[in-house]
Amino acid sequence: MSGEATFIEVQLFEGPLPSAHTPSHDGGGACCFEGRTRPERHPEHRDLISLDYEAYPPLATRTMQDLAETASNRWPCRRIDIHHATGIVPVGAISVRIHVACDHRSDAFEACRWLIDSLKQQVPIWKREHWADGTTWVDGEPVRRTAP
Repeated sequence: MSGEATFIEVQLFEGPLPSAHTPSHDGGGACCFEGRTRPERHPEHRDLISLDYEAYPPLATRTMQDLAETASNRWPCRRIDIHHATGIVPVGAISVRIHVACDHRSDAFEACRWLIDSLKQQVPIWKREHWADGTTWVDGEPVRRTAP
């Protein structure tokens, strides 16, 4: 990349994410990951109806912004979009979308994979599952403590 700054957009949406659109970019390769609520069956609570995402928006968007900036420093990205749903997301609907554009496809694939993996580990978004017969919270990763 010729010293250009990466365009970054991070956003939380209430409810499912809208249908995908391909943001414009000047790169040669783009990679998009979409995470959807998949149909599942719980042995006790029967069929999954929806997921309900909760977040503290200032911290969640700041963490997503930090991840995007880290990715733009590791790979020559031209554009990074990170969108995540909050609220109810029914089965089949999109809860997260990451779009990365780079000059080369290998960089776009690597950055996109790193971003979704890092988002799942670091962004403070909590998920409650709504089943036909009850609700459950999804277990997360414990907060890592650093030495004082």
